[in-house]
Amino acid sequence: MAVAERRGDGELAAFQVYEPHRVGLPPLRPYVRDLWRRRAFAFELARTNLRAQHFNTFLGQLWLVVNPLLLAFVYFLLVTLIREGSRGAEFFAHLMLTLFAYRFVSASIKQGSRSVVGGGRLILNTAFPRTLLPLASVLAGIMRLLPMLAVYAVAHVIVGLPIGPNLLWAIPILLMLATLAAGGTMMAATAQVYFRDLTNLLPYFLRLWLYLSPILYYADEVPERFEPIMAANPLYPLLGGLSDAVTLGETPSAAFLLGGLAWALAFLAAGALFFISREREFAVRL
Repeated sequence: MAVAERRGDGELAAFQVYEPHRVGLPPLRPYVRDLWRRRAFAFELARTNLRAQHFNTFLGQLWLVVNPLLLAFVYFLLVTLIREGSRGAEFFAHLMLTLFAYRFVSASIKQGSRSVVGGGRLILNTAFPRTLLPLASVLAGIMRLLPMLAVYAVAHVIVGLPIGPNLLWAIPILLMLATLAAGGTMMAATAQVYFRDLTNLLPYFLRLWLYLSPILYYADEVPERFEPIMAANPLYPLLGGLSDAVTLGETPSAAFLLGGLAWALAFLAAGALFFISREREFAVRL
């Protein structure tokens, strides 16, 4: 809560008062309003992080696209060798699309996990909703995703995949992926404050997540005995629905859409409550 006090020279001085609240949560409505009011800060922070990665240079943007494209080609060769036969250009398009979407989520979580610990001076010296720090990582991920989608669009046309109204399903699915990424990023950023070794474990978890997601294979190729494992994977319905809508030109199943929406909202709610409830401890822990 902001409070004004008149100083000895007659001027008003504003300072921040932190009041006790239940279960570590501040009043959420004023918190969200303050978060929205400072949204420009998150955009500028995301742009600054990208500039630090040379995203604003030609070679930086080129490598941003070439790196996942080469990775998709390597995985395509690997799958071809294992199956002893080519999967075809359609599968390569599926691999590109789902790998780009996966890298958006994983890179946002990986970068966002360091957002609070890396922003120690900012947290100690400035009063603002700390949620802006991990959300800026998600915004940076969206900015990195856009040129990847442009490259995929070219490949989509070259391969001759269907172009129709079902492509519009990609918009809500990508929004659900962004929602899931926001929740996962807030969880990772909070956990990193308490467990500093998380950055060493996170790459292994994210690699396992890649193999358990329908990227190196189609969602309908999963053997029945592994379906319970896939049902516990938040990316399974989202990437499966995205591939059906874009590479196959089909309407995603209701199970994919509803399951993806449920996972996205659950991640956002859990991540936001976990982060905001611990937010006031960050200055002490850093």
